[in-house]
Amino acid sequence: MINRLPPFVIVLILSVLNGQGLMTSKVEAKSNVHIVYLGERPFDDPKRVTDSHHDLLATVVGSKEIVSDLMVYSYRHGFSGFAAKLTESQAQKLSELPGVVRVIPNSLHRLQTTRSWDFLGLSSHYPTSVLQNSKMGDGVIIGVFDTGAWPESKAFSDEGLGPIPSHWKGVCKSGDRFNASTHCNRKIIGARWFIDGFLAEYGQPLNTTEDPEFLSPRDANGHGTHTSSTASGSYVRNISYRGLGPGTVRGGAPRARLAIYKVCWNVLGGQCASADILKAFDEAIHDGVDVLSLSIGYSLPLFSEVDERDGIATGSFHAVARGITVVCGAANEGPSAQTVQNTEPWILTVAASTMDRAFPTPITLGNNKTFLGQAIFTGKENGFTGLTYPEGTGLDPTSAGECQTLLLNSTLVPGKVVLCFASVTGRVAIRLAAATVQEAGGIGLIVVKNPTDALIECSDGFPCIEVDYEIGTRILYYIRSTKSPTVKLSHSRTFVGKPLSAKVAFFSSRGPSSIAPEILKPDITAPGVHILAATSQMDRWMDGGYAIHSGTSMATPHVSGIVALLKAVHPDWSPAAIKSALVTTARTKDASGFPLFAEGSPQKLANPFDFGGGIINPDAAADPGLIYDMGLLDYTHYLCAMGYNNSAITRLTERSTACPDEKPSILDVNVPSITISSLRNSVTLARTVTNVGSPKSIYRAVIEPPIGLTVTVKPHILVFNSRTKKISFNVTISTAHQVNTGYLFGSLTWRNERTDVRIPLSVKTEILQSYADDN
Repeated sequence: MINRLPPFVIVLILSVLNGQGLMTSKVEAKSNVHIVYLGERPFDDPKRVTDSHHDLLATVVGSKEIVSDLMVYSYRHGFSGFAAKLTESQAQKLSELPGVVRVIPNSLHRLQTTRSWDFLGLSSHYPTSVLQNSKMGDGVIIGVFDTGAWPESKAFSDEGLGPIPSHWKGVCKSGDRFNASTHCNRKIIGARWFIDGFLAEYGQPLNTTEDPEFLSPRDANGHGTHTSSTASGSYVRNISYRGLGPGTVRGGAPRARLAIYKVCWNVLGGQCASADILKAFDEAIHDGVDVLSLSIGYSLPLFSEVDERDGIATGSFHAVARGITVVCGAANEGPSAQTVQNTEPWILTVAASTMDRAFPTPITLGNNKTFLGQAIFTGKENGFTGLTYPEGTGLDPTSAGECQTLLLNSTLVPGKVVLCFASVTGRVAIRLAAATVQEAGGIGLIVVKNPTDALIECSDGFPCIEVDYEIGTRILYYIRSTKSPTVKLSHSRTFVGKPLSAKVAFFSSRGPSSIAPEILKPDITAPGVHILAATSQMDRWMDGGYAIHSGTSMATPHVSGIVALLKAVHPDWSPAAIKSALVTTARTKDASGFPLFAEGSPQKLANPFDFGGGIINPDAAADPGLIYDMGLLDYTHYLCAMGYNNSAITRLTERSTACPDEKPSILDVNVPSITISSLRNSVTLARTVTNVGSPKSIYRAVIEPPIGLTVTVKPHILVFNSRTKKISFNVTISTAHQVNTGYLFGSLTWRNERTDVRIPLSVKTEILQSYADDN
């Protein structure tokens, strides 16, 4: 029997993660917070529900005046309940009252620093997890292409590690402030840098005052240290970020070894040359790495797979052909469609999600109303101060209050908090607004914007608190209706655990692929929002050698670490087998069984172009049942289906290739997904699955067809035994639509008594095609 979460989960998801904080009275009392769950709402009127909460609490604490000091939240929309500051005896009395379902102490939701790994089920406390079965990735080598590493970080300690794996053939090179004999160890077993291609293009001096740099594997940026330690950092206890989230930090495969390939340089935020990337691939293949992690991308439009200017596409092909799994970020150009990068079918492409954690930050107005924003604010609290909004004049009176073009009155801002509305939600625009407020003497900024979970931290502890447009409008109305408006900005808090649900991050690039929409991208999703990991001591956002960063750059090493665990358990699996295992076992629902959402404007139910197969599920991926495997012949089939000429394919594959006269169908490429970008009537395609589970297994097809489409599978039952390990099947998809549609989504699952092997279906009916049919 499946136990579902009560309705209060939904309200907490909305109120905390989206910044749609519920109004509460101003409180000063110091007691433990408890959540009082009352079940279904007794009234439709939210005010009556709230009044009933106050009445109920008053029966225990004695008066409504005291209630107003103790009440934190009133849950009054999707369910009935409240959160209040209570003593243990008061909580006990409440739990005994009629109508109270339960009273939950807030201590149940304690933040852990490495929350992402527990969120993914990779807790070191579970003895049967893939983390333990793989010996935490011991013996696997992860190569990281990035900005280098800060070797003194405790995340790179080799304490407890055995000898360097025997298949390692790489080197550790000394350079500027990097001594190979002391900075490499049994954790960082290799380190080198590649800059010649970059210098040839850049033509300017490195290591400037604005952008310090080292001609060595040492990391001046922090990005590479963060990604490396996320993939394979050692356990480091008692770590926090400016006091938020004390706990233990580690990587996904803490006993795997790291090979550092510095290919990106601290210029203009981090720049990498294709020539250097290709050279790094070349060396890494020789060195004996098992996994390659690249949090690197290009700008749109993308180069073709056979264009050597895309060093990642070319280099990764050669790595995959030699059994090395290459993991790349999908890019941070979301939520627009067709922005995904690193789209080659041999690459494992990673989207970013949030996780079950939030940083609610109280904003208390002078009228004793408190709203919850979102921030990473641990700086100085100033108590109640002035609050202002820059009113404009003329034909566009709101322009002065736009965050990206703030026009401030120098006499009205000093010592006050400024409210602004953001039509541009990028980090640069908001940090520029914060700098403008600081220069004018302001002491805080409230940013009104489309709600997302990727918060923007401002420098020097300056509070930048984000709220949605509803809360921002209420604050604005308070300012306009009050002669001397005031506000108190309180420190951010941490909220973690089951009531919160992961979503595809706003910034995460979306599919379909702009090169080949029939190849589903991204492939998989992993946490990439507010990831705490080691960083360079030169990272401006660093606190004690650690920093919180967001991006598909942060999601990518999560997958790289998990790939290392799978490689340790299944050393004979191909890169395609590992990808298939991850895609077919991924989660498309949260822990409570609700479908995953994707951040955007507005939020929507997530689909395969947002998250690929879904959010990565490491333990399930270790035992996927069936896999959709691929090798060099499959990738050649893809290249021929794309219409590339024989010489270009031969140059990439390093094998003489002659594509058939009749171009093969891209729909038959054996990827763990089915995507049809232009369906007119019906189409039949083929797939092959390999049994990696019990030798004697029977699977039956379970189809969730996209709306208005018919999907049939032949055969619809697959019978495996000791002789039959691979079976091919055909899928026929027909449309009843007589007009062009957008993409519609479904799934095909092979199911037996213990395993579901699920692949996504994405189909667009296109009666009138948008381009010439050259078939």
